[in-house]
Amino acid sequence: MISDLEARVSRKLMLRIIPFVMLLYFVSFLDRVNVGFAAISMNKAIGLSPTAFGLGGGLFFIGYFLFEVPSNLILHKVGARKWIARVMVSWGIVSAASAFVVGPNSFYALRFILGVAEAGFFPGIILYLSLWFPGRQRAVAAAWFMAAAPISTAIGSPLSGAIMKLPPIAGFADWQMLYIIEAVPAIILGFVVLKYMTDTPSKAKWLQPDERDWLIAKLKMEADAKQSHAGHTAGALSALRDPRVLALALIYFGTSAGLYTLGLWAPLIIRQYGFGSFETGLLAGVPSILAVIAMILWARHSDRTEERTWHVVIPCVVACLGFVFAGGASSALMIILALVVVNIGISAAKAPLWAMPSMFLSGAGAAAGIAMINSVGNLGGFVGPFAIGWLKNVTGGYSAGLYVVGATLAVSAVVTLMLSRQSKQVPVAAGERHGH
Repeated sequence: MISDLEARVSRKLMLRIIPFVMLLYFVSFLDRVNVGFAAISMNKAIGLSPTAFGLGGGLFFIGYFLFEVPSNLILHKVGARKWIARVMVSWGIVSAASAFVVGPNSFYALRFILGVAEAGFFPGIILYLSLWFPGRQRAVAAAWFMAAAPISTAIGSPLSGAIMKLPPIAGFADWQMLYIIEAVPAIILGFVVLKYMTDTPSKAKWLQPDERDWLIAKLKMEADAKQSHAGHTAGALSALRDPRVLALALIYFGTSAGLYTLGLWAPLIIRQYGFGSFETGLLAGVPSILAVIAMILWARHSDRTEERTWHVVIPCVVACLGFVFAGGASSALMIILALVVVNIGISAAKAPLWAMPSMFLSGAGAAAGIAMINSVGNLGGFVGPFAIGWLKNVTGGYSAGLYVVGATLAVSAVVTLMLSRQSKQVPVAAGERHGH
Protein backbone atom coordinates (compact mmCIF):
# COMPACT_ATOMS: atom_id res chain seq x y z
CA MET A 1 0.00 0.00 0.00
CA ILE A 2 1.17 3.52 -0.80
CA SER A 3 1.38 5.71 2.31
CA ASP A 4 -0.24 9.15 2.46
CA LEU A 5 3.24 10.75 2.53
CA GLU A 6 4.39 8.83 -0.57
CA ALA A 7 1.20 9.76 -2.44
CA ARG A 8 1.72 13.43 -1.53
CA VAL A 9 5.34 13.44 -2.72
CA SER A 10 4.42 11.62 -5.96
CA ARG A 11 1.69 14.16 -6.71
CA LYS A 12 4.03 17.12 -6.07
CA LEU A 13 6.78 15.62 -8.27
CA MET A 14 4.35 14.98 -11.12
CA LEU A 15 2.87 18.49 -10.95
CA ARG A 16 6.09 20.43 -10.40
CA ILE A 17 8.53 18.62 -12.70
CA ILE A 18 6.65 16.80 -15.48
CA PRO A 19 4.62 19.62 -17.14
CA PHE A 20 7.75 21.80 -17.27
CA VAL A 21 10.09 19.20 -18.80
CA MET A 22 7.30 18.32 -21.25
CA LEU A 23 7.13 21.96 -22.34
CA LEU A 24 10.91 22.02 -22.89
CA TYR A 25 10.83 18.82 -24.96
CA PHE A 26 7.80 20.06 -26.91
CA VAL A 27 9.79 23.10 -28.06
CA SER A 28 12.93 21.03 -28.65
CA PHE A 29 11.12 18.55 -30.86
CA LEU A 30 9.34 21.30 -32.77
CA ASP A 31 12.70 22.90 -33.65
CA ARG A 32 14.16 19.53 -34.55
CA VAL A 33 11.54 18.37 -37.07
CA ASN A 34 10.07 21.62 -38.44
CA VAL A 35 12.59 21.14 -41.25
CA GLY A 36 10.07 18.61 -42.66
CA PHE A 37 7.58 21.45 -43.21
CA ALA A 38 10.17 24.03 -44.23
CA ALA A 39 11.16 21.52 -46.95
CA ILE A 40 7.84 22.04 -48.74
CA SER A 41 9.20 25.29 -50.23
CA MET A 42 12.80 25.48 -48.90
CA ASN A 43 14.09 22.52 -50.95
CA LYS A 44 13.17 24.20 -54.21
CA ALA A 45 14.28 27.67 -53.04
CA ILE A 46 17.83 26.60 -52.12
CA GLY A 47 18.20 23.68 -54.54
CA LEU A 48 18.05 20.58 -52.30
CA SER A 49 17.50 17.14 -53.89
CA PRO A 50 15.72 14.41 -51.84
CA THR A 51 19.15 12.86 -51.07
CA ALA A 52 20.59 16.23 -49.96
CA PHE A 53 17.54 16.90 -47.76
CA GLY A 54 17.74 13.42 -46.20
CA LEU A 55 21.49 13.88 -45.58
CA GLY A 56 21.04 17.35 -44.04
CA GLY A 57 18.10 16.16 -41.95
CA GLY A 58 20.27 13.36 -40.60
CA LEU A 59 23.49 15.38 -40.03
CA PHE A 60 21.80 16.82 -36.93
CA PHE A 61 22.34 13.42 -35.30
CA ILE A 62 26.05 13.28 -36.14
CA GLY A 63 26.62 16.52 -34.19
CA TYR A 64 24.36 15.16 -31.48
CA PHE A 65 26.27 11.85 -31.37
CA LEU A 66 29.72 13.45 -31.02
CA PHE A 67 28.81 15.81 -28.17
CA GLU A 68 26.18 13.82 -26.25
CA VAL A 69 28.35 12.00 -23.68
CA PRO A 70 30.60 15.03 -22.88
CA SER A 71 27.49 17.21 -22.55
CA ASN A 72 25.80 14.84 -20.08
CA LEU A 73 28.97 14.47 -18.00
CA ILE A 74 29.15 18.30 -17.75
CA LEU A 75 25.47 18.33 -16.68
CA HIS A 76 26.30 15.72 -14.00
CA LYS A 77 29.04 18.08 -12.71
CA VAL A 78 27.43 21.55 -12.94
CA GLY A 79 23.78 20.54 -12.38
CA ALA A 80 20.78 20.29 -14.69
CA ARG A 81 19.53 23.85 -14.15
CA LYS A 82 22.52 25.71 -15.61
CA TRP A 83 23.29 23.19 -18.34
CA ILE A 84 19.73 22.73 -19.66
CA ALA A 85 19.40 26.56 -19.77
CA ARG A 86 22.61 26.76 -21.85
CA VAL A 87 21.39 24.03 -24.20
CA MET A 88 18.04 25.72 -24.82
CA VAL A 89 19.37 29.20 -25.54
CA SER A 90 22.08 27.94 -27.90
CA TRP A 91 19.79 25.64 -29.88
CA GLY A 92 17.17 28.43 -30.17
CA ILE A 93 19.79 30.74 -31.71
CA VAL A 94 21.01 28.06 -34.15
CA SER A 95 17.45 27.11 -35.10
CA ALA A 96 16.64 30.75 -35.94
CA ALA A 97 19.87 30.96 -37.98
CA SER A 98 18.55 28.09 -40.17
CA ALA A 99 16.35 30.72 -41.84
CA PHE A 100 19.48 32.06 -43.56
CA VAL A 101 20.69 28.90 -45.31
CA VAL A 102 21.38 29.50 -49.02
CA GLY A 103 22.25 26.05 -50.41
CA PRO A 104 23.13 22.44 -49.53
CA ASN A 105 26.43 23.25 -47.74
CA SER A 106 25.03 25.90 -45.38
CA PHE A 107 22.01 23.61 -44.76
CA TYR A 108 24.36 20.74 -43.81
CA ALA A 109 26.44 23.02 -41.54
CA LEU A 110 23.43 24.43 -39.65
CA ARG A 111 21.86 20.98 -39.13
CA PHE A 112 25.17 19.67 -37.74
CA ILE A 113 25.58 22.69 -35.41
CA LEU A 114 21.95 22.33 -34.24
CA GLY A 115 22.82 18.77 -33.18
CA VAL A 116 25.90 20.00 -31.27
CA ALA A 117 23.84 22.73 -29.56
CA GLU A 118 21.09 20.36 -28.47
CA ALA A 119 23.35 17.45 -27.41
CA GLY A 120 22.70 16.51 -23.81
CA PHE A 121 19.13 17.80 -23.56
CA PHE A 122 17.22 14.51 -23.80
CA PRO A 123 19.60 12.27 -21.79
CA GLY A 124 20.04 15.17 -19.36
CA ILE A 125 16.32 15.18 -18.61
CA ILE A 126 16.21 11.34 -18.40
CA LEU A 127 19.10 11.52 -15.89
CA TYR A 128 17.33 14.38 -14.07
CA LEU A 129 14.12 12.32 -13.72
CA SER A 130 16.14 9.42 -12.24
CA LEU A 131 17.38 11.81 -9.51
CA TRP A 132 13.80 12.62 -8.49
CA PHE A 133 11.50 9.69 -9.21
CA PRO A 134 11.66 6.36 -7.33
CA GLY A 135 11.84 3.19 -9.47
CA ARG A 136 8.13 2.47 -9.32
CA GLN A 137 7.26 5.76 -11.02
CA ARG A 138 10.11 5.95 -13.49
CA ALA A 139 8.48 4.59 -16.67
CA VAL A 140 5.39 6.75 -16.18
CA ALA A 141 7.52 9.87 -15.53
CA ALA A 142 9.59 9.11 -18.65
CA ALA A 143 6.41 8.43 -20.66
CA TRP A 144 4.86 11.78 -19.76
CA PHE A 145 8.11 13.55 -20.61
CA MET A 146 8.47 11.74 -23.94
CA ALA A 147 4.78 12.22 -24.75
CA ALA A 148 5.82 15.79 -25.57
CA ALA A 149 7.33 14.52 -28.87
CA PRO A 150 4.07 13.15 -30.34
CA ILE A 151 2.14 16.08 -28.77
CA SER A 152 4.61 18.42 -30.48
CA THR A 153 3.85 16.66 -33.77
CA ALA A 154 0.09 16.79 -33.12
CA ILE A 155 0.03 20.53 -32.30
CA GLY A 156 3.17 21.59 -34.14
CA SER A 157 2.24 20.01 -37.49
CA PRO A 158 -0.94 22.09 -38.07
CA LEU A 159 0.89 25.14 -36.60
CA SER A 160 3.84 24.67 -38.96
CA GLY A 161 1.43 24.06 -41.84
CA ALA A 162 -0.39 27.32 -41.02
CA ILE A 163 2.89 29.32 -40.83
CA MET A 164 3.81 27.91 -44.26
CA LYS A 165 0.69 29.63 -45.65
CA LEU A 166 1.88 33.10 -44.54
CA PRO A 167 2.73 35.60 -47.29
CA PRO A 168 6.34 36.90 -47.35
CA ILE A 169 6.98 39.26 -44.40
CA ALA A 170 9.83 41.80 -44.51
CA GLY A 171 11.37 39.85 -47.37
CA PHE A 172 11.32 36.53 -45.50
CA ALA A 173 9.77 33.54 -47.28
CA ASP A 174 7.32 31.19 -45.52
CA TRP A 175 10.00 28.61 -44.62
CA GLN A 176 12.28 31.32 -43.18
CA MET A 177 9.43 32.64 -41.00
CA LEU A 178 8.81 29.10 -39.78
CA TYR A 179 12.37 28.74 -38.45
CA ILE A 180 12.41 32.18 -36.80
CA ILE A 181 8.95 32.03 -35.16
CA GLU A 182 9.47 28.52 -33.76
CA ALA A 183 12.97 29.31 -32.38
CA VAL A 184 11.84 32.15 -30.09
CA PRO A 185 10.20 29.96 -27.36
CA ALA A 186 13.43 27.94 -26.88
CA ILE A 187 15.47 31.08 -26.14
CA ILE A 188 12.85 32.46 -23.72
CA LEU A 189 12.47 29.09 -21.91
CA GLY A 190 16.25 28.86 -21.46
CA PHE A 191 16.04 31.81 -19.06
CA VAL A 192 12.92 30.39 -17.36
CA VAL A 193 14.86 27.15 -16.62
CA LEU A 194 17.36 29.14 -14.51
CA LYS A 195 14.54 30.42 -12.30
CA TYR A 196 12.28 27.36 -12.14
CA MET A 197 14.36 24.18 -12.18
CA THR A 198 15.69 22.61 -8.95
CA ASP A 199 18.85 20.50 -9.26
CA THR A 200 18.27 17.89 -6.53
CA PRO A 201 15.62 16.90 -3.93
CA SER A 202 17.80 18.30 -1.09
CA LYS A 203 17.36 21.80 -2.62
CA ALA A 204 13.59 21.51 -3.13
CA LYS A 205 12.05 24.30 -1.07
CA TRP A 206 8.67 23.42 -2.64
CA LEU A 207 8.60 20.14 -0.66
CA GLN A 208 7.74 20.05 3.06
CA PRO A 209 10.65 18.91 5.28
CA ASP A 210 9.03 15.49 5.94
CA GLU A 211 8.34 15.06 2.20
CA ARG A 212 11.91 15.98 1.31
CA ASP A 213 13.35 13.61 3.95
CA TRP A 214 11.16 10.73 2.75
CA LEU A 215 12.15 11.23 -0.91
CA ILE A 216 15.89 11.50 -0.17
CA ALA A 217 15.72 8.36 2.03
CA LYS A 218 13.71 6.41 -0.57
CA LEU A 219 16.09 7.27 -3.42
CA LYS A 220 19.12 6.48 -1.22
CA MET A 221 17.64 3.11 -0.25
CA GLU A 222 17.12 2.24 -3.93
CA ALA A 223 20.62 3.43 -4.82
CA ASP A 224 22.18 1.34 -1.99
CA ALA A 225 20.21 -1.75 -3.06
CA LYS A 226 21.36 -1.21 -6.64
CA GLN A 227 25.04 -0.81 -5.65
CA SER A 228 25.01 -4.03 -3.64
CA HIS A 229 23.75 -5.81 -6.75
CA ALA A 230 26.27 -7.81 -8.79
CA GLY A 231 25.41 -6.22 -12.13
CA HIS A 232 25.70 -2.60 -10.99
CA THR A 233 27.84 -0.02 -12.87
CA ALA A 234 28.78 3.39 -11.38
CA GLY A 235 31.86 4.56 -13.32
CA ALA A 236 31.61 6.54 -16.58
CA LEU A 237 34.18 4.42 -18.49
CA SER A 238 32.80 1.08 -17.31
CA ALA A 239 29.28 2.23 -18.32
CA LEU A 240 30.51 3.04 -21.84
CA ARG A 241 31.98 -0.47 -22.11
CA ASP A 242 28.96 -2.25 -20.55
CA PRO A 243 27.43 -4.60 -23.18
CA ARG A 244 23.95 -3.86 -21.76
CA VAL A 245 24.43 -0.17 -22.57
CA LEU A 246 25.43 -1.04 -26.14
CA ALA A 247 22.46 -3.42 -26.49
CA LEU A 248 20.03 -0.71 -25.28
CA ALA A 249 21.64 1.73 -27.74
CA LEU A 250 20.98 -0.72 -30.59
CA ILE A 251 17.36 -1.18 -29.47
CA TYR A 252 16.92 2.61 -29.31
CA PHE A 253 18.50 2.91 -32.79
CA GLY A 254 15.45 1.24 -34.37
CA THR A 255 12.91 3.37 -32.50
CA SER A 256 14.84 6.55 -33.44
CA ALA A 257 15.01 5.54 -37.11
CA GLY A 258 11.23 5.17 -37.01
CA LEU A 259 10.50 8.35 -35.07
CA TYR A 260 12.58 10.68 -37.22
CA THR A 261 11.51 9.07 -40.47
CA LEU A 262 8.00 10.10 -39.39
CA GLY A 263 9.10 13.58 -38.30
CA LEU A 264 11.04 14.43 -41.45
CA TRP A 265 9.22 12.52 -44.19
CA ALA A 266 5.57 12.10 -43.09
CA PRO A 267 4.60 15.61 -44.34
CA LEU A 268 6.09 14.92 -47.79
CA ILE A 269 4.65 11.37 -47.95
CA ILE A 270 1.16 12.64 -47.05
CA ARG A 271 1.43 15.65 -49.36
CA GLN A 272 1.95 13.44 -52.43
CA TYR A 273 -1.77 12.59 -52.22
CA GLY A 274 -2.61 16.18 -53.16
CA PHE A 275 -3.24 17.82 -49.75
CA GLY A 276 -2.41 21.49 -49.02
CA SER A 277 0.07 22.58 -46.31
CA PHE A 278 -2.49 22.99 -43.52
CA GLU A 279 -4.36 19.74 -44.34
CA THR A 280 -1.02 17.92 -44.44
CA GLY A 281 -0.28 19.32 -40.97
CA LEU A 282 -3.59 18.11 -39.57
CA LEU A 283 -3.20 14.64 -41.05
CA ALA A 284 0.39 14.34 -39.81
CA GLY A 285 -0.82 15.31 -36.33
CA VAL A 286 -3.69 12.80 -35.96
CA PRO A 287 -1.55 9.65 -35.40
CA SER A 288 0.42 11.46 -32.70
CA ILE A 289 -2.62 12.10 -30.50
CA LEU A 290 -3.40 8.38 -30.41
CA ALA A 291 0.29 7.65 -29.76
CA VAL A 292 0.30 9.79 -26.59
CA ILE A 293 -2.64 7.86 -25.11
CA ALA A 294 -1.03 4.49 -25.94
CA MET A 295 2.30 5.63 -24.53
CA ILE A 296 0.96 6.63 -21.09
CA LEU A 297 -1.29 3.56 -20.68
CA TRP A 298 1.51 1.18 -21.76
CA ALA A 299 4.04 2.80 -19.37
CA ARG A 300 1.57 2.55 -16.48
CA HIS A 301 1.12 -1.14 -17.21
CA SER A 302 4.91 -1.61 -17.36
CA ASP A 303 5.41 0.15 -13.99
CA ARG A 304 2.55 -1.75 -12.36
CA THR A 305 3.79 -5.18 -13.52
CA GLU A 306 7.48 -4.21 -13.16
CA GLU A 307 8.06 -5.87 -16.54
CA ARG A 308 10.15 -4.15 -19.20
CA THR A 309 11.25 -6.67 -21.87
CA TRP A 310 7.90 -7.52 -23.49
CA HIS A 311 6.79 -3.91 -23.02
CA VAL A 312 9.58 -3.01 -25.47
CA VAL A 313 9.37 -6.04 -27.81
CA ILE A 314 5.64 -5.89 -28.60
CA PRO A 315 5.55 -2.16 -29.62
CA CYS A 316 8.70 -2.60 -31.77
CA VAL A 317 7.01 -5.45 -33.67
CA VAL A 318 3.83 -3.35 -34.07
CA ALA A 319 5.84 -0.39 -35.47
CA CYS A 320 7.74 -2.72 -37.83
CA LEU A 321 4.45 -4.06 -39.24
CA GLY A 322 3.18 -0.47 -39.55
CA PHE A 323 6.14 0.47 -41.78
CA VAL A 324 5.60 -2.62 -43.93
CA PHE A 325 1.93 -1.64 -44.27
CA ALA A 326 2.94 1.96 -45.14
CA GLY A 327 5.34 0.68 -47.81
CA GLY A 328 2.51 -1.15 -49.53
CA ALA A 329 -0.12 1.59 -49.05
CA SER A 330 -1.83 2.84 -52.20
CA SER A 331 -4.23 5.46 -50.82
CA ALA A 332 -4.20 8.40 -48.40
CA LEU A 333 -6.42 6.48 -45.93
CA MET A 334 -4.06 3.48 -45.92
CA ILE A 335 -1.01 5.69 -45.34
CA ILE A 336 -2.71 7.51 -42.42
CA LEU A 337 -3.74 4.19 -40.83
CA ALA A 338 -0.17 2.88 -41.26
CA LEU A 339 1.23 6.04 -39.66
CA VAL A 340 -1.16 5.57 -36.70
CA VAL A 341 0.16 2.02 -36.16
CA VAL A 342 3.81 3.16 -36.49
CA ASN A 343 3.31 6.10 -34.10
CA ILE A 344 1.66 3.95 -31.43
CA GLY A 345 4.37 1.28 -31.64
CA ILE A 346 7.35 3.65 -31.50
CA SER A 347 5.91 5.81 -28.72
CA ALA A 348 4.85 2.87 -26.52
CA ALA A 349 8.32 1.25 -26.68
CA LYS A 350 10.22 4.28 -25.41
CA ALA A 351 9.24 4.65 -21.73
CA PRO A 352 9.82 0.99 -20.71
CA LEU A 353 13.13 1.13 -22.62
CA TRP A 354 14.26 4.26 -20.73
CA ALA A 355 13.28 2.71 -17.39
CA MET A 356 15.96 0.03 -17.95
CA PRO A 357 19.32 1.91 -17.69
CA SER A 358 18.72 3.45 -14.24
CA MET A 359 18.18 -0.08 -12.89
CA PHE A 360 21.88 -0.93 -13.26
CA LEU A 361 23.62 2.47 -13.65
CA SER A 362 24.21 5.29 -11.15
CA GLY A 363 26.26 8.48 -10.68
CA ALA A 364 28.69 9.27 -13.50
CA GLY A 365 27.91 5.81 -14.90
CA ALA A 366 24.27 6.81 -15.36
CA ALA A 367 25.26 10.16 -16.93
CA ALA A 368 27.62 8.48 -19.42
CA GLY A 369 25.52 5.36 -20.04
CA ILE A 370 22.23 7.19 -20.67
CA ALA A 371 24.02 9.64 -22.99
CA MET A 372 25.70 6.75 -24.83
CA ILE A 373 22.38 4.94 -25.35
CA ASN A 374 20.80 8.13 -26.63
CA SER A 375 23.67 9.26 -28.86
CA VAL A 376 24.30 5.88 -30.53
CA GLY A 377 20.57 5.18 -30.66
CA ASN A 378 19.86 8.55 -32.23
CA LEU A 379 22.13 7.68 -35.15
CA GLY A 380 18.97 5.86 -36.24
CA GLY A 381 17.61 9.37 -36.73
CA PHE A 382 20.35 9.83 -39.34
CA VAL A 383 20.08 6.42 -41.02
CA GLY A 384 16.26 6.30 -41.28
CA PRO A 385 15.63 9.68 -42.97
CA PHE A 386 18.73 9.34 -45.17
CA ALA A 387 17.71 5.83 -46.32
CA ILE A 388 14.26 7.11 -47.30
CA GLY A 389 15.72 10.03 -49.31
CA TRP A 390 18.43 7.97 -51.01
CA LEU A 391 16.11 5.09 -51.91
CA LYS A 392 13.48 7.54 -53.17
CA ASN A 393 16.09 8.95 -55.56
CA VAL A 394 17.02 5.43 -56.69
CA THR A 395 13.54 3.86 -56.91
CA GLY A 396 11.30 6.92 -57.38
CA GLY A 397 9.05 5.93 -54.43
CA TYR A 398 8.98 5.68 -50.65
CA SER A 399 8.32 1.92 -50.27
CA ALA A 400 11.90 0.58 -50.21
CA GLY A 401 12.97 3.12 -47.55
CA LEU A 402 9.94 2.36 -45.38
CA TYR A 403 10.77 -1.37 -45.49
CA VAL A 404 14.38 -0.65 -44.44
CA VAL A 405 13.20 1.42 -41.44
CA GLY A 406 10.74 -1.35 -40.54
CA ALA A 407 13.65 -3.82 -40.52
CA THR A 408 15.56 -1.71 -37.94
CA LEU A 409 12.58 -2.07 -35.57
CA ALA A 410 12.56 -5.85 -36.09
CA VAL A 411 16.23 -5.83 -35.03
CA SER A 412 15.28 -3.79 -31.91
CA ALA A 413 12.72 -6.44 -30.90
CA VAL A 414 15.20 -9.31 -31.37
CA VAL A 415 18.00 -7.55 -29.42
CA THR A 416 15.61 -6.81 -26.52
CA LEU A 417 14.80 -10.52 -26.23
CA MET A 418 18.50 -11.44 -26.42
CA LEU A 419 19.36 -8.90 -23.69
CA SER A 420 16.62 -10.29 -21.46
CA ARG A 421 17.81 -13.89 -21.99
CA GLN A 422 21.41 -13.04 -21.26
CA SER A 423 20.81 -10.95 -18.15
CA LYS A 424 17.94 -13.07 -16.76
CA GLN A 425 16.03 -9.80 -16.15
CA VAL A 426 18.80 -8.37 -13.90
CA PRO A 427 19.01 -4.93 -15.58
CA VAL A 428 15.28 -4.79 -16.08
CA ALA A 429 13.49 -5.40 -12.85
CA ALA A 430 15.77 -6.75 -10.12
CA GLY A 431 17.15 -3.35 -9.15
CA GLU A 432 13.61 -2.07 -8.85
CA ARG A 433 12.48 -4.93 -6.66
CA HIS A 434 15.30 -4.24 -4.22
CA GLY A 435 13.91 -0.73 -3.86
CA HIS A 436 10.62 -1.68 -2.19
